[in-house]
Amino acid sequence: MPRIESTAARLAKLGFADGARAARLVEAAGVDLDDLLPALVDAADPDLALTSLTRLAERDPAALDAIRADERVRTRLVAVLGVSAALGEHLVRHPGHVELLAVQDLPEPRADLLRAVGADPAEEDPRADEADALVALRVAYRGRLLRLAALDLTGELTLSEVTGELSDLAGAALEGALAIARAEVGDDDVRLAVIGMGKCGARELNYISDVDVIFVAEPRDGADETKALRTATRLAQAMMRACSAATPEGALWEVDAGLRPEGRSGPLVRTLASHLAYYRRWAKTWEFQALLKARPVAGDAELGEAYVSAVNELVWSAATRPHFVEDVQAMRRRVEEHVRAEGERELKLGPGGLRDIEFAVQLLQLVHGRLDQLLRRRATLPALAALSRGGYVGRDDSRSLAEAYTFLRQVEHLLQLHRLRRTHLLPTAPEDLRRLGRAFGAHTDPVGEFTARWKRHAREARRLHEKLFYRPLLEAVARLPESEARLSTTAAAARLQALGYVDPEGALRHLAALTTGVSRRAAIQRTLLPVMLGWFADSPDPDTGLLGFRQISDKLGTTPWYLRLLRDETAVAARLARVLGTSRYATGLLMNAPEAVGMLGSDADLAPRPADALLGELSAAVSRHGGHAEPAVAAVRAVRRRELFRTAVADISGLLEIEPVGVVLSALNDVTIQAALDVALSKVAADRGAPVPTRFAVIAMGRLGGMECSYASDADVMFVHSPLGDEREATDAAFAVANELRRLLALPAPDPPLIVDPDLRPEGRQGPLVRTLASYRAYYARWSSPWESQALLRARFSAGDAALGAEFAVMVDEIRYPAGGLNEDAVREIRRLKARMEAERLPRGADPGLHTKLGPGGLSDVEWVAQLLQLRHAHDRPTLRTPRTLQALRAAVAERLLDATDEATLAESWSFASRIRDAIMLVKGRPGDSVPADALERRRLAQTLGYPPDGSEDFLDDYRRVTRRARQVVERVFYGS
Repeated sequence: MPRIESTAARLAKLGFADGARAARLVEAAGVDLDDLLPALVDAADPDLALTSLTRLAERDPAALDAIRADERVRTRLVAVLGVSAALGEHLVRHPGHVELLAVQDLPEPRADLLRAVGADPAEEDPRADEADALVALRVAYRGRLLRLAALDLTGELTLSEVTGELSDLAGAALEGALAIARAEVGDDDVRLAVIGMGKCGARELNYISDVDVIFVAEPRDGADETKALRTATRLAQAMMRACSAATPEGALWEVDAGLRPEGRSGPLVRTLASHLAYYRRWAKTWEFQALLKARPVAGDAELGEAYVSAVNELVWSAATRPHFVEDVQAMRRRVEEHVRAEGERELKLGPGGLRDIEFAVQLLQLVHGRLDQLLRRRATLPALAALSRGGYVGRDDSRSLAEAYTFLRQVEHLLQLHRLRRTHLLPTAPEDLRRLGRAFGAHTDPVGEFTARWKRHAREARRLHEKLFYRPLLEAVARLPESEARLSTTAAAARLQALGYVDPEGALRHLAALTTGVSRRAAIQRTLLPVMLGWFADSPDPDTGLLGFRQISDKLGTTPWYLRLLRDETAVAARLARVLGTSRYATGLLMNAPEAVGMLGSDADLAPRPADALLGELSAAVSRHGGHAEPAVAAVRAVRRRELFRTAVADISGLLEIEPVGVVLSALNDVTIQAALDVALSKVAADRGAPVPTRFAVIAMGRLGGMECSYASDADVMFVHSPLGDEREATDAAFAVANELRRLLALPAPDPPLIVDPDLRPEGRQGPLVRTLASYRAYYARWSSPWESQALLRARFSAGDAALGAEFAVMVDEIRYPAGGLNEDAVREIRRLKARMEAERLPRGADPGLHTKLGPGGLSDVEWVAQLLQLRHAHDRPTLRTPRTLQALRAAVAERLLDATDEATLAESWSFASRIRDAIMLVKGRPGDSVPADALERRRLAQTLGYPPDGSEDFLDDYRRVTRRARQVVERVFYGS
């Protein structure tokens, strides 16, 4: 007795609810706790686990030896026994199933269950007794269920994997039941397919649930249809009985065919043609929502696939039916009324329950999936992820819904596993809540922690359900004053639905903010918006467009000219909608200079301004700040921002081709550097108390040197100076000027920085930031390598002392245009460098075929062809002496160094790749070198480049075709293949 009391105290301290009872069980069964106690302590219900374990030991003492011998088996078994009394009972009846917990991989469930009922074609002696087959089916099913629960409860499978396995196991059981039915009825004259619906069809089944099905049948060749349907009906009935019949091993679950046409009043089995006739003429909205989950699960697979393929066309056009959205919402409200008595404890149908999440996801799928095939997923979590990726649901909302759904499903599973009974009702008994809390890892206060977590997820699920399911289109539109609004509720709803907002509630909030009230501003907006919504809808990203429009309107709406301009100048409003709905980059520029809306009125206002005029404006802006360096350069950068916006709008509007865009952006960077250099020179002179004792020039390199800058380009440069006196003093001053220039143009500010990058200088980052002309000459004479000669092909004067820049150009001509051209060793070295770059510089994980810079046929390929031609021939053929890629290729054709067809192929690929890089920056507001893998981003990019909304794949095909042809030219002209 003292030993039992000691054990009882020990067990109670370790978390057993009834230590004394647990101690008596241990004593009676003679169980040695030393090996089992750690696993029992971690169990959701240690008392329940110990009870089942002692019963198992009494039934089969050898089972404990197997458990002790294998830690994995021990962990899995105790996890199951601590949750499921029903599976504990199963193990007591079938202790040999402990061995299933040690098996790494089981056979495919369909073959396993068919073998159990004697329907395996490989079996020579099929089972003849139906009662035995029914029992065998249940035993085999529950054995696999035991192992699946063990993997689930130990965290070895994700929720999606568990529900998928449960669905496959249910399909296997239906196949086994159908085999039993065939033995009873026969099926010589009919083909029968079983279509899984609901969670079974979506592969997200619970542990215990009615399995929803629809039966479709066709007579075999030559058979009478009426007789065949009679046979099919008897087969279906027998199959359903085989699953639900009571046996010594209990039943599996109910097979529910209530989702069939006409419900329980309709025929149990129909032909495919009969199904389609019904759906086309009589089906209600909810039936199409149910068919979204349809999947063949048993029987004739070919017929099942034909059924699903046929009904899918109807499912994804259902959203066009009159009152579709209202019907779905009304059905959800009816369900909520039906379960009002259980209130929030109903995990499935109550507020914040699983149905809230599922209905919201399904409605969004059905509305948007008509046009976006990526949304056509059966299961809730994959569908939610697709909606998030496509921009139909915000990332945070999607994440919250997924977390809530996963938690609620896991709770549901734990409830059902306990007794293997169909339930969705959260218990109130403390011991049941304690078991749930401990199953989720809460040991300090399992009841309190579990309850708080459940309520948090339920509240969030309900909030997001209401946001996505009820309010996106109707309520906000209804707030518009009908007496004044020209934007009718019907028209607004149709337009907004066409836009496909990422955040529908937010978009409608913008509309309400713009149009609500009796002010003149609101009245003009109500006049504008019916038309502008159509223009937004035609842009690649209407949601961002409307958001940008509200932000611009908030800044300028009280300015008298702004709304008058939009109302009276249709071209301004149309172009503004196009820009805001296309380019996050241009929208960001406009936010800090909203008055630039005024330049949208005509094409002439968007024409690039001459560099001389810009430089004069920048010089005037600098002079207004009287020697204050930072404000002066801030003014310079503000002008640059405005000109970047002008260029971006002209680009988006198709007024500039890609080559002139590069020239305009490069010239803008030149004058910006010149104005900032003037400020830096003045600042250094003021700090020294004397003029800067050297001439100073900025040499453009890279894309800046080639007049090929993109919106995202840094300014690649080298700094050269020529002392007017003491060289050391001059070098120190030049170094200060270069650093000040870089600092001023990179300061944090509302305007985009211009990063001045000097890394192409001799010796790279290890070399001096600034050199004299003589120092450059000495370095290149002694140390210059082929790649540096190649880099110098783009060198040109950018800013500073023009005479010094000209001297530098003359000095490097002998390096970049070598007399006699390149020898074969140098050519081979350049080819090796190019091959190495292709192999090593491509970012990890990038698809080479979609990388615009380093991929086959991309920018690098074309540029190296032009540069090799220049290095080999420019000394003798001065027309090749240009820093610009396309000009060099055209000159090569004129010099008969390159075939005109090859030049056209290379130029097309270079231009296409450059347009894509610029478009990525325009669309996303951040740089990128690869064609996006994400379908929504690629669609927006393609539309920005002029493709129709459904032209994303055409865009991809065009790019692959153009770059493939260019690469063939590169192989032949550059590599000599």
